[in-house]
Amino acid sequence: MATWYDELKKPPFTPPKNIFGPVWTLLYIFIIASLFFYFFSPVKPHPWLTGFILAVHFTASFSWTTLFFKKRKILPALIDLLLIDITLVFIIVLFSQASTISALLLIPYFCWGLFAAYLNLGIYRLNR
Repeated sequence: MATWYDELKKPPFTPPKNIFGPVWTLLYIFIIASLFFYFFSPVKPHPWLTGFILAVHFTASFSWTTLFFKKRKILPALIDLLLIDITLVFIIVLFSQASTISALLLIPYFCWGLFAAYLNLGIYRLNR
């Protein structure tokens, strides 16, 4: 039985559905490791700003699935993804001031975020 997502027209380079689970598992490992290195770094410039941006980022990140899959709101999900990507840039910059490894561990997540934005935009354009 096809799901709503299965029936959508998708842009080129859309990976098979079974790729998303392993990719997210690896990304979560990198994200957790990055947070570990950041929080155990002796120097943390701008801790309140970093905490605020992390809160905005993870709130947006956790709401994307609801927007896209449950509410089927493709454009709001795309806007949410752009917020995720923008806040992630700030997080990488802030983390780099505390721990280079912490920032570097987030680069694959950022690349996936850009790819996800491409996919979301493509789905929006193809399924208006």
